[in-house]
Amino acid sequence: MSAPPVSTQTTAAETVTFAPARRRGRVRRGGVWVPLSIVLGYVLVALVAPVLIGYDHVATPVGDRLLPPGASTSDGTTAWLGTDGLGRDIAAQIVYGARTSLIVATVAVTLSALVGMIVGAVAGLIGGWLDVVLSRLIDVLLTFPGVLLAIVIAGLFSRGLLTVVIALSVTAWTPFARVARNVTLSIKEREWVSAARLMGIRRPAMLVRHILPFVVPPMVAMATVEFALVVLAEAGLSFLGIGLPASVPSWGQTVANGKEYLDTAWWISASPGIALFVLVVSVGLLGDQMSARLGRTGRSTGS
Repeated sequence: MSAPPVSTQTTAAETVTFAPARRRGRVRRGGVWVPLSIVLGYVLVALVAPVLIGYDHVATPVGDRLLPPGASTSDGTTAWLGTDGLGRDIAAQIVYGARTSLIVATVAVTLSALVGMIVGAVAGLIGGWLDVVLSRLIDVLLTFPGVLLAIVIAGLFSRGLLTVVIALSVTAWTPFARVARNVTLSIKEREWVSAARLMGIRRPAMLVRHILPFVVPPMVAMATVEFALVVLAEAGLSFLGIGLPASVPSWGQTVANGKEYLDTAWWISASPGIALFVLVVSVGLLGDQMSARLGRTGRSTGS
């Protein structure tokens, strides 16, 4: 007697069950691609800034001062976002300011991530008194407000790109170190690390081959969040006048230059403020999506 045929048709209940899952998948993908596209747009603008628009911080065409967005300048060009109190194009300042913010944030976050990852991984792997000392140092630095310490350091030295990077990196490495230490403490108890220890593999080789590959993914997810914080902190230092010099375009400087004209020329401060807001929110959303995806991957790996 032959077996009954197996139905390959999808029932209505199955369709109702799978439809929300498909919608959630599309929403998750959209939640990643939208902020990622915005961030890549900022990067593209920063890379091709000299080709897109020219900017001279020394030039002060006072005849074009305080022009509204879309007005024509004396040389026949259009100031799409208006001009400031010295007649300088706001759009050019935003484009070159994006370049400055991305460079500062990339260098500061990369330096902080490398230092934090090495310090945390070494402390977790070696343990003992070294772990105790480094852990207490991390705890002490985490108690200080990072922005306040950056303001103190930036105020003690001359204004410059290196000073801003150092000021923003002094405390930014501590969250990376704490996460790297926690991951290392968990990984070094796994079977493959114990087997490598029994085989007589030296600690540096064990760290590079068996531990750091598991430390890097959390570092990347945290770097996106720290990137947004560093961009915001750099703009804050420049707004206070202790960050980058006047010769280097910065969103914070542009916002500060427009605070005297908020009633009559609001676009001077509003335009770079909106650009800063969009970048920080996009990077933050991208970091949240990466952290959530990393958490799902870690749970599936652990199970």
